[in-house]
Amino acid sequence: MSANRAKGVDIQTRVETDSLGDVHVPVDALWGAQTQRAIDNFPVSGQPMPPAFISAVARVKQAAAEANASLGLLDNSRCDAITDACRALIRGEFADQFPIDRYQTGSGTSTNMNVNEVISAIAASKGVEVHPNDHVNMSQSSNDVIPTAIHVSSVIGVTERLIPALTHLRGVIYEREALFSTQVKTGRTHLMDAMPITLGQELRTWREQILAVERRLEAAVAELLAVPQGGTAVGTGVNALPEFPGQFVKLLKANTGYSFRSMEHKFVGLSSVDGPVALSAQLRGLGIVLTKIANDLRWMNSGPIHGLAEINLPALQPGSSIMPGKVNPVVPESVAMVGAQVMGLDSANAIAGQSGNFQLNVMLPLIAGNLLDMIGLLGNAASMLADKAIRGFTVNTETLDASVGRNPVLVTALNPEIGYSLASDIAKEAYKTGRPVIDVAEERSGLSRERLEELMDPLKLAQGGGT
Repeated sequence: MSANRAKGVDIQTRVETDSLGDVHVPVDALWGAQTQRAIDNFPVSGQPMPPAFISAVARVKQAAAEANASLGLLDNSRCDAITDACRALIRGEFADQFPIDRYQTGSGTSTNMNVNEVISAIAASKGVEVHPNDHVNMSQSSNDVIPTAIHVSSVIGVTERLIPALTHLRGVIYEREALFSTQVKTGRTHLMDAMPITLGQELRTWREQILAVERRLEAAVAELLAVPQGGTAVGTGVNALPEFPGQFVKLLKANTGYSFRSMEHKFVGLSSVDGPVALSAQLRGLGIVLTKIANDLRWMNSGPIHGLAEINLPALQPGSSIMPGKVNPVVPESVAMVGAQVMGLDSANAIAGQSGNFQLNVMLPLIAGNLLDMIGLLGNAASMLADKAIRGFTVNTETLDASVGRNPVLVTALNPEIGYSLASDIAKEAYKTGRPVIDVAEERSGLSRERLEELMDPLKLAQGGGT
């Protein structure tokens, strides 16, 4: 045992040995030499791999151990020790034992060996000798473990965290949509006044967008159910029995409840990350949808004096350190920032997806971390948008009704009866004089007030294009 000095603190260490020689490891650490080398080699961001990814790697290790035992390659005591340790990792125990920076070796070998070494140490603490390479990594390579774990963690994250958040958001929107089904407001194109719509129609548009994104996410997740485990180093399956992939996915399915299947040509899952990149694109699409909704809310809430002032978002915090009484649309702003970050992460994933050099993509940890960050950010943003913005906004009914009545674009409804040219002249005069368009139309169209009210009824016009 020795003492290393780091940042003025004495750290007691032990000596571990790997193929490159001796390494000093903190005495109380469960990891071994290869993990320590990675800690020393990659002081990049201070961001370790997400806990959800470590859990996914542990799920891979558990199913692999059980598959190896079923094939007579691993004795029952070692299999039990490995699976018990994996279950502990899946529960989130020993989370501080996975400190390797996500900007590491492109195959993720460092994280794979980190998990192998920790599992081995946990087994040893229970009196079972388990070698990190020979037993925990049996029939595997980092090159198929890490891509498989990307698939597993993404499937679980989208299904158990993101989709429920989106379903909740849709439900909240639906409640408000029904409440405002007859509340007419001015529609806007190019940020300029257009024909009337209902607030319910506007909300339904958001809801339909989110539902469409959910369906696209589900399709992307379905593609990720095919995993390349069993391809080992380059896709050929060297050091794994032919029966291993089938046994592995059978047990992974049993342990997770998801219908994972073995990728037919495993070279694809090692040399490329096409499926994860496709999921990333759909996550970017969701970021775009949430940003659109957030910006609509910001505009509708703008004012309260010199803005649209159509709605009032919940007042959550003071909006200025210098202007008393100012309240800002802080939740939509936060959601818009999430959208920007997700779009940036997707761009990084697209670049990473191009780094499949021959038989291996060499930016796997980046993609793994980015996908889970995107899933977490979007899930949190969707829930926050639902509960702290959309659920609680109030409507300035008088403002909406007054703006609709003053809108000269309502004259569009007269086109079939008086023609575009006269309708245009009426609209121009209404704009110029600031008078209600119906008053100008009564003077110039030759139509009765009663007929004009029928033709220019904002609610009828809003419902004329379908609900």
